[in-house]
Amino acid sequence: MIRIRFLALVAAVAAVSAASASAADWATVKGQVVFPKDKPVPKRDALNVSQDKDHCLSKGDILDESVIVNPKNNGIKNVVVWLRPDDKDPKAKFTAEQITPEDAKRKPAEVTIDQPCCMFVDRVTIARPGDKLVVKNSAPVAHNFFWSSGSNGEYNVTVPKMEKWVMPEAIKAESPPIQYKCTIHGWMTGYVRVFDHPYCAVTDADGNFEIKNAPAGKFRIVYWHEN
Repeated sequence: MIRIRFLALVAAVAAVSAASASAADWATVKGQVVFPKDKPVPKRDALNVSQDKDHCLSKGDILDESVIVNPKNNGIKNVVVWLRPDDKDPKAKFTAEQITPEDAKRKPAEVTIDQPCCMFVDRVTIARPGDKLVVKNSAPVAHNFFWSSGSNGEYNVTVPKMEKWVMPEAIKAESPPIQYKCTIHGWMTGYVRVFDHPYCAVTDADGNFEIKNAPAGKFRIVYWHEN
């Protein structure tokens, strides 16, 4: 049933529009990813919480986050949207001239993932090569961070309560989504997508996204959702 819903989503993903650039060379791309209006909004079921119930359920049931659709506007949260060159080759890269000069000033960032109440925050995160991954545990119970990737190593570490763990190596370029989990609380999971350019975004609670300082011209727009 879930697969059928997402086949519908692939066929009917929402309108995306590019705003005119204030300068000749750069533009802001804005859009919204929506669930088909002729399909019922997926229900978010309560997850089966079997560990540390006193803490995990202290704020009420924990709802499934694998599909989050805003019933007010059908916007889909946690969709990764990015641009790529207008080329049939999905591995085609932007030229140096197509990267905004502002990006040259960017310094490696700390990409933080927290787990305050038995769910990862944020569930879907964007990173760039050179960034540092920081896993916080602001909860009063221990958590685990299990990470397996092609280019960014494998980790299976316990993060004690109210502490953090920093990945020892800077993030490297990697195309596929990297899934991470908590093996103590088996329902907890999330994803990191790594991009070698700045033209990417994650949709908010209304399904909206914004990509600033994109090169003016014809490009392809791509989206990914965990389902």
